[in-house]
Amino acid sequence: MGKKIILTGDRPTGRLHIGHYVGSLRRRVELQDSGEFDEIYIMIADAQALTDNADNPEKVRQNIIEVALDYLSAGIDPAKSHILIQSQVAELTELTFYYMNLVTVQRLQRNPTVKQEMQMRGFTDAEGAADNKAGTPVGFFCYPISQAADITAFQATTVPVGEDQEPMIEQTREIVRKFNATYGPALTEPEILLPDNAACLRLPGTDGKAKMSKSLGNCIYLSDSAEEVRAKVRGMYTDPGHLQVSDPGKVEGNTVFTYLDAFCRPEHFDRFGDCFHGRKVSFDFHSLDEVKVQYRAGGLGDVMVKNFLTEVLNDTLEPIRIRRKALEQDLTYVYRVLQEGTQAAREKAAATLDGVKRAMRINYFDPGVLEELIREQSKKYE
Repeated sequence: MGKKIILTGDRPTGRLHIGHYVGSLRRRVELQDSGEFDEIYIMIADAQALTDNADNPEKVRQNIIEVALDYLSAGIDPAKSHILIQSQVAELTELTFYYMNLVTVQRLQRNPTVKQEMQMRGFTDAEGAADNKAGTPVGFFCYPISQAADITAFQATTVPVGEDQEPMIEQTREIVRKFNATYGPALTEPEILLPDNAACLRLPGTDGKAKMSKSLGNCIYLSDSAEEVRAKVRGMYTDPGHLQVSDPGKVEGNTVFTYLDAFCRPEHFDRFGDCFHGRKVSFDFHSLDEVKVQYRAGGLGDVMVKNFLTEVLNDTLEPIRIRRKALEQDLTYVYRVLQEGTQAAREKAAATLDGVKRAMRINYFDPGVLEELIREQSKKYE
């Protein structure tokens, strides 16, 4: 049986937020510590980030360390996982170039993730765009192919991502099948691993919008202080029809409850149950289901629920904050982790690239190949 290998990562366009944490980062730590996988590669995808930040490379450069700090603070262990910087693994670029010949422009245009990301960034696929800003950068348009190179370079069998990345993984699988059918079995077809908690599939922003996004200013960051978390939860979107405490409230679509679904654990009621004790009313809840029943019936105010959520979030984030502050004082160690992880990644990617070139028969100068090529070609001129 072959090795079980994970490849995952994030674009370094800012600090990681709790959407990243519940969507993938928390699961990565669990998978890393499970002992079920032989190799784990976690990529800081700076080259991909440059596809729509080419005019601001310093933003990407400065955020590499922020993402690395978030990874290590959240529990990624360099003894078990390789953290790498994408741009420093040159083999990925060469693999991308070869894969480009296996994908049509029309197929990329149909990729729903690409279409959504283009729309979000204000790119257009219209011909004859008035200026370069209105058009779509070629690098951005082709990033599903680059992502396929990232995954296959490490022969990843498992890719833990959010549901919005399903079309990207399917595109990778198509490329692998096309390559192996054309040249021979050199690449591994990956499987997607989605979060097992439905609330974690895509955590909404604090304003209730569908996606937590730095550009929308609706994020709670892993590195936010306890007071910053408290302030953001206080202003969080709830049920607009829940005007009076006595009014029945809706749980579905209520951001506070979505976050509780993602973060709340049974022990939180023993530790923070006094959040539901007030001057006029007091509740003794033992589960989130009980809270939901009372909220739907009316009589439970948003303030109590938000106070409870604040305690739950800060309980989760406090250990991460403590580790991050320590790591911020030892950046030499952090960069050494990145350097060593990237070197291990290069060795793995180089082996895959070698296999790809042998399958494509473009390994002209390999030992034994050149002699055979000369004998083969010489017959033409006898």
